[in-house]
Amino acid sequence: MIAENKKGGKWKEGGWWDQRIRDWIRLLKLCGPCCLTTCLEWWCYEILVLLTGHLPNAKQAIGVIAIVLNFDYLLFSVMLSLSTCASIRVSNELGADSPGPAYRAAYVSLATSIVSGFLGGAVMAGARGIWGPLFSHNKGIINGVKKMMLLMALLEVVNFPLAVCGGIVRGTARPWLGMYANISGFYLLALPLGVVLAFKIHLGLTGLLTGFVVGVAVCLALLLVFIARIDWVQEAKKAQVFACNLEEIGNDDN
Repeated sequence: MIAENKKGGKWKEGGWWDQRIRDWIRLLKLCGPCCLTTCLEWWCYEILVLLTGHLPNAKQAIGVIAIVLNFDYLLFSVMLSLSTCASIRVSNELGADSPGPAYRAAYVSLATSIVSGFLGGAVMAGARGIWGPLFSHNKGIINGVKKMMLLMALLEVVNFPLAVCGGIVRGTARPWLGMYANISGFYLLALPLGVVLAFKIHLGLTGLLTGFVVGVAVCLALLLVFIARIDWVQEAKKAQVFACNLEEIGNDDN
């Protein structure tokens, strides 16, 4: 930045400091909800760990959830890759004023995520017998990991499409939809339901994770409803307005 500032005493033309305040505000409106979408989900998992510490036999329960979530983190890297690909493909096609390819990119990404979800769930279920012993020799923890990884495998089946749906809505410049879906599914449903099942009905860690499965399913349902209602032709027109000023479009036409 210092070296750039020394070039003629001003920033290089076209640099990111040359952007107008309005452009920065528009960027922040996009990146803010994108960051919060991911943060809200991860914060919810941290709250899950905190709640696990209040269960009977908390030491064993925390050991189980920590080991199970480690496998989930491995799968999350795949989800994030699929989500990023979906976001880039959809946004590029809309920016190119190609609603048809944008539609196909969105639904191919969604279909891929569904297949990946089943594969990820199958891998998690298949690895439940060997994953626990890698971290602990405690029989109670190992048996708990075997049981909870089956439930988490069901969560992964839903979590993969949810991540890709989030990428699709980001590609349409509506990241706030993913943020609101996460607030509704995780904080208004998953956590309260998990607490009731775990502490009121005494299902323990199974109850907490069951609440999360239901919450993630609701998040997915909300985003699927929106994606199914997208007018891709209209979205492509909006993308042209977002990409450049109307005055610039008129000058290009002339």
